[in-house]
Amino acid sequence: MNTSSIDPQLKVQQKEVRYCTKCVVSNQRPRIQFDSEGVCNACRFAERKYGNEIDWKARERELEQLLDKHRSKDGSYDVVVPASGGKDSIYVSRELKEKWGMHPLTVTLAPFLYTDVGYRNFQNFIKAGFDNLFFNPNGQLHRKLSYLGFELMGDPWQPFGYGVYNYPFHVAVKHGIKLVFFGENGEAEYGGNAKNDDIPGHSLEDFADFFYKSTPLDTLLAEGLRRGLISEAEAKGASHFYRLPPYEEVRKAGSSLYFYSYFNKWVPQENYYYAKEHTAFEANPDGRSEGTYSKYASLDDKTDGFHYWMMFIKFGLGRTTQDAAHEIRDGHITREEGVALVKRYDGEFPKLYFKEFIDYIGIDEEKFWSIVDKYRAPHLWRKENGEWKLRQAVWMDEAERKKDYEEYSSNRPA
Repeated sequence: MNTSSIDPQLKVQQKEVRYCTKCVVSNQRPRIQFDSEGVCNACRFAERKYGNEIDWKARERELEQLLDKHRSKDGSYDVVVPASGGKDSIYVSRELKEKWGMHPLTVTLAPFLYTDVGYRNFQNFIKAGFDNLFFNPNGQLHRKLSYLGFELMGDPWQPFGYGVYNYPFHVAVKHGIKLVFFGENGEAEYGGNAKNDDIPGHSLEDFADFFYKSTPLDTLLAEGLRRGLISEAEAKGASHFYRLPPYEEVRKAGSSLYFYSYFNKWVPQENYYYAKEHTAFEANPDGRSEGTYSKYASLDDKTDGFHYWMMFIKFGLGRTTQDAAHEIRDGHITREEGVALVKRYDGEFPKLYFKEFIDYIGIDEEKFWSIVDKYRAPHLWRKENGEWKLRQAVWMDEAERKKDYEEYSSNRPA
């Protein structure tokens, strides 16, 4: 286990792995909750979503009233939409513009390393009729922060998380725009803190816990300074877009975060068909993305695979688990099919862009693997004949998982 990690999520992992009895997610996912029947809160939310508990017509009226209140009469921008040109941002942007008559200003934080298909999808999104502000952070500092995120948090995406959620609010405040519309509430859709399941968005104070892994930019900068990797000038000049504008400025501007998924049933697969129909959106030309069976999500960045693969290393939950769990909840596949897909694809190494990734963050293969292996928690991993094996996997039966846990517990240091 990486005792030098600054990711607070790793300090509260439960040592006995339990899997949801309805999907394939485990109790290792940060903030997820299981009830007395062994069902995760994301599955319970899906039951409400597809059942009769949520009045979707009332939610649509609520959306209509909100948009009517803020729709500009002169065609000026009235809503900010973070947009990569992926299926979800296409869906949200186009619905707001075409269905609701809004005037969206889309904003994009540059990927670390664009894929060819990602860049084409972004350009085709703009060509489909959207204004866009594109932000490239300081390339030198961004790479250093990505490396620090990888080494200290097991996630090279950490600086992207800062920017993608904060930059839209700088734009909104600057232009006096009240509405900032993201796609889905990940805490509800994938499992996490349920306190905001039935309200349209998150408060500013929630950003640190839900979007930064409780590790704000200044923590990463301080560590970079301590190591001599980041200079005082770089730390001082770090883009303010990595941080939210001051709370008082946001509140004075009246800019608020909303999730489109609160107002409409959020179905990722349907968003893909929508994007394909209404723009020239392309799925992965390789047929599927590394680490999963799906082909239409998170396509724009060559580092995407390492974000998901490190999730697998840290929590035993990879890209397939995330995709399959949602599709089980959406009724597209059965749990048995999901388990088989997880066994086949979860944890597949993202080799396609490996060399470009380590070159980007400035390390060699030996350093890469030394960092990775420090994130293999003993309750999740064991080494067998020189190879790492996942303990307590979802495809094991309960007795086998219990036996593995007991073996781990008996060998655990006092």
